[in-house]
Amino acid sequence: MTAVADSNEMVIKTRATPEEKRATFIGLVLIALAAFTLWAFGLGVEPGSESTFKLSLPQARFEDLSWTVDSRTVALITALVLGFLGGFVLRRSHLKRTNLALSAGLVLFSFAFLTWAAVDGSFSLVGMLKSTVVLSVPVILGGLAGLMCERVAVINIAIEGQLLTSAFVGVIVGSSAGIWVALIAAMATGAILGAVLAVLSIKYRIDQIIAGVVINIFALGLTSFLSRRVLTEAPGLNSPGRFSSIKIPLLGDIPVIGPMFFDHSMFVYITFILVIMLHLGLFYTRWGLRSRSVGEHPKAADTVGINVYRTRYRNVILGGVIAGFGGAFLTLAQVSRFEDNMTAGIGYIGLAALIFGRWRPLGVLGAGLVFGFARALQQKLGILGTPIPSEFLSMTPYIVTLIVVAGVVGRARPPAADGQPYIKD
Repeated sequence: MTAVADSNEMVIKTRATPEEKRATFIGLVLIALAAFTLWAFGLGVEPGSESTFKLSLPQARFEDLSWTVDSRTVALITALVLGFLGGFVLRRSHLKRTNLALSAGLVLFSFAFLTWAAVDGSFSLVGMLKSTVVLSVPVILGGLAGLMCERVAVINIAIEGQLLTSAFVGVIVGSSAGIWVALIAAMATGAILGAVLAVLSIKYRIDQIIAGVVINIFALGLTSFLSRRVLTEAPGLNSPGRFSSIKIPLLGDIPVIGPMFFDHSMFVYITFILVIMLHLGLFYTRWGLRSRSVGEHPKAADTVGINVYRTRYRNVILGGVIAGFGGAFLTLAQVSRFEDNMTAGIGYIGLAALIFGRWRPLGVLGAGLVFGFARALQQKLGILGTPIPSEFLSMTPYIVTLIVVAGVVGRARPPAADGQPYIKD
């Protein structure tokens, strides 16, 4: 009996934990990326080939800044570092640094890929980085809208519909009453849809995922119908104007960093400010403590005097306002017109950013920038004319979404009561 017990104990001790299994998988992925980089980006490039990265935009204070690198050398160094990172992760001695190694490896692989794409040519690196920030804004705002709801245990699948409807209302009102009125109208539209979701989920206790899907389908059908009936027959209603860029003095002239962060419309600045405010609010104020307690253990929150229903209503409606602000960005700052189904899944990508960011505002910001980079990369590679099929390039943001949702970046724990209706005793 003692021998059997000792044998079972040894089996339990030698069985790999989920973290160790994940580290093994990521280590193998990094080694595979190293081999691919060496084969495709290194040996597949002619010796002496160079890639030039432009580090300034036209008419910038510091013009004609560029950086030229040897394409094959970059690939060889990247493959070497990726192999080292893969071996480091496979040792499984520093499991907490697995994500750091994965992030560093993906950044290096992306740079080697860009070097390969720009071989014997030039590539506007600062232009792509600026596009990364711009394209990340609706994803970040969508993620923050979901964050406001899920922190009080209401799943918001309706972000896509909130973004789309707010974008449509913004373009209609902007064309007839001005962009500032349009901004208010778009945010009010998001608040109304948030209130609808709140009533369905909190009062009538309808399955929150079904309620969100219904709102999305309704928004897509309504905006598509009105777009064909109204905007097609009255093109003047599809020209709202746009908020111009505001270049911050001195900071906007810093090479690379200036155009990337300090030469945008007010939507970009407000988005970053909103991330900081929500982070401070959720983790350093009484409102944040109450919101998190309602999302984790609503019955316990109720026993100490917190109004669970009112807290959920308030946060879900505020989440709708944030989504409305994101919808306004699409038509009042990014493209200045409405196109049928122009969100194209941004709301769902925002949910993936929420999971990737582990239900934290700063995490949502980082995840949004990752998805923004994927979308910017798709656009720039199409311009460079790489041999990669355009259909595959169009899939890039969604492939990144699948990778994130599949849990490659690690398990993320949602609020304990997420999606559960609360019934007061």
